[in-house]
Amino acid sequence: MFIVHVFVRVKTEDINVFKAATIENASNSVKESGVARFDVIQQQDDPNRFVLVEVYRTPDDANSHKETAHYRKWRDIVASMMAEPRSSIKFSNIFPDEQGWG
Repeated sequence: MFIVHVFVRVKTEDINVFKAATIENASNSVKESGVARFDVIQQQDDPNRFVLVEVYRTPDDANSHKETAHYRKWRDIVASMMAEPRSSIKFSNIFPDEQGWG
C-alpha cells in the first residue's frame, strides 16, 4: 500500500465550505479502484487543521487519482481557502501487509 497524509490549514471563514468540498472529493475517491481508503480528519484543538489520509494500492494509483475530475474540481475550489500551502508525507505500510498477515 502507498499511504499519503496531506496536511491542510484552512482559513477560519472557509472551514465549512472546505469540509463540504473535501467530503465530496473523498466520497468520489473511494469509488476509484486504486483507492483502498480515504479519510478526512479535523484536528480537535485547532479546527482549521485537517489531515487527509489517502491509502492507495500502488503509487501509480495515487498519480491516477490526481487526474480525476473530482480531484481537479476539489483542488480548484479549495485553493483560495488555504491559510498556508498544503503539504504531504508519503508512507508505506508495514503491518498489516497486503495479505493481512503482518
